[in-house]
Amino acid sequence: MFKVLVSDPISDLGIQKLADAEDVAVDKKPGLSEDELIAIIGEYDALLVRSQTRVTPRIMEAGKQLKVIGRAGVGVDNIDLDAATQRGIIVINAPDGNTITTCEHTFAMMMAVARHIPQAYHKTVGGEWDRKSFLGVELRSKILGVLGMGRIGSEVAKRAKAFGMEIWGYDPFLTEERAEKLGVRLSTVDDIVRNADFMTVHTPLTPETRHMISRPQFEVMKKGMRIVNCARGGIIDEAALVEAIGQGIVAGAAFDVFEVEPPAADHPFLNNPKIIVTPHLGASTVEAQENVAIDVSEQVLNILRGKPFINAVNMPPIPANVLSVLQPYFSLGEKLGSFAAQLTEGAVEDIIINYAGELADVDTQPLTRYIVRGVLAHHLGIEQVNVVNSMHLAKERSVNIVVQTSRAARDFTNLVSVTLRSKKEERLVAGTLLTGYGHRIVQIDKFPVDVAPEGNLILVSHNDKPGIIGRVGTLLGSNDVNIATMQVGRQLAGGAAIMVLSVDKPATKEQLAELTKLPDLNNAKEIVLV
Repeated sequence: MFKVLVSDPISDLGIQKLADAEDVAVDKKPGLSEDELIAIIGEYDALLVRSQTRVTPRIMEAGKQLKVIGRAGVGVDNIDLDAATQRGIIVINAPDGNTITTCEHTFAMMMAVARHIPQAYHKTVGGEWDRKSFLGVELRSKILGVLGMGRIGSEVAKRAKAFGMEIWGYDPFLTEERAEKLGVRLSTVDDIVRNADFMTVHTPLTPETRHMISRPQFEVMKKGMRIVNCARGGIIDEAALVEAIGQGIVAGAAFDVFEVEPPAADHPFLNNPKIIVTPHLGASTVEAQENVAIDVSEQVLNILRGKPFINAVNMPPIPANVLSVLQPYFSLGEKLGSFAAQLTEGAVEDIIINYAGELADVDTQPLTRYIVRGVLAHHLGIEQVNVVNSMHLAKERSVNIVVQTSRAARDFTNLVSVTLRSKKEERLVAGTLLTGYGHRIVQIDKFPVDVAPEGNLILVSHNDKPGIIGRVGTLLGSNDVNIATMQVGRQLAGGAAIMVLSVDKPATKEQLAELTKLPDLNNAKEIVLV
C-alpha cells in the first residue's frame, strides 16, 4: 500500500481517484505545523499541498519514503525544489487546470466591456433607469487580436470564432501551419495594434513582454480599441493605458490583474468609468479548484505505480557518472539556448543541437532539456518552463528538436552548438567550458569569438571598416553606457564582422536605434543572460 498525506484543504472530489485506488491510503491532515509534519511524514510515499504548506528541506529529510510532492495549482514557490531534486523527490503541479476558467473569465470581461455591464448595473440598482448612456458594440464581425496563442489564448480564439469574430493571433512560436489549423490569421503585435477592434493578452510576464503594449503602441493603435488583460499585470503599461483612454484612443478596458496586487486605493483604474476591474479571479471557479487537484492526483498515482507522468517541475535523478560530466554544462546550455532565442527572428521551427568531443560518449538528454528550456523561457517565461516540461512544451508548439553528436570538437575538449531555424533565418551559437575561464561562447553564426555568457550584452553586426569600433564606443559613452569588454569576430579583413560588447547596464531601445544609424553598422541587438 502507498500512503498519501494531504496537508492542505483539498476537496474530496479532487482526490477521489486516489481515495478509490485499492493500492493507496489517503490521510487528510490540514493545518499541521512544520514540526508536526516532520513527526509523521516518514511513513508517507506522497504529499499533496496547495499554497499553505511550506515544504522545507527539513520536511523532505524526514520523508524517508517520500517519492512525490504534488502541488494542486501552478506556483511551486512554497516547495524547496533544490532540496527535492537532491533527494530524488519528484515535484509536480497542474498548469492546465486553470485553462478553461481563465478563458471564460476573459470572455466575461470582453462582453462586459463591450456592453458596459458593471456600469449599467450600478446605475440601475442606484435607482436610475438610464438606457442612453450605455450604447455598446457587438462582437460579431469584429477583429480580435490575441497576444499569446498558448493553451488559454487558443481556447479564447476557439470561442471567439463561435461569436463570429475574425481572429488575428501573435505568438513567438506560432507558425503559419498551426495558425491555419486554429483558424487564426498569423500576425505581428503591430498588425494587431493597428487593426484589431478588441485585444486580449495571454502571454507570461517576461522582460520581453513587460509593457509590450505601451505609449508607442497606443500612438498607432486603431481608435476605439477595447483591451482585456486576464494574464499578468505589467504586460500592458497601466499609466499609458489611462492616457490612451483619456485621449479617446481606447474605448474601454477590462483588467483582472495589476502590476502591483492588491492595487493602491488611489490606483487610476479604480475610479475610471471606462475600465472594469476584478481581483485576479481568472482561476476562481469551483471546477478549476477541483480540476487542479484531479490533475495532480492522477499524476501522483502514475508516479507511485511507476507509470509515465507529466508536469514535473524539477529534474529527475541522473546517474552519478553522467551527472559529473554534464552538470558543468547545464548553465552553459541554458544560456546558449537563451542567446540563440534572442538572436532569432520569426517563430522557431527547429532546434538543432550538436554535441562534439567527450560529450558524445554520454547520455546528453538532461543537457538537451536545459538548452530547450533556455530557448523557450525567453518567450514563455522562466517560471513557465523547467528542465522537465521543456521537451513537452516544445512538442506542444510543434518545435522540432534534432540532436547530433560528433567526436571531433575542433580545438576544444567539448563543444555545444545550438542552431535555431525559423522561416526567416537560421542562427547558430556555440560554447564550451575552458579550464580557468569557465563558460565561453566561442562562435556566433560563422564568426569566432570568445565571450563570457553573462549579464548585458550588445551584439553588433557591421562591415569591418576602420573607425567603427571608436564610433560605437563614443556613442555608448555619450549615453552613459560603460563598456566592460569587447570582442570582435570576422572571417576576412574588410568583410562582414560582429562585435560583442558586455556593458554595465542595459542599453535602451533608443540607444540601439542610434547605433544602427552609424556608417557601416547593419544591426544592433541587446542580449540579456542572467
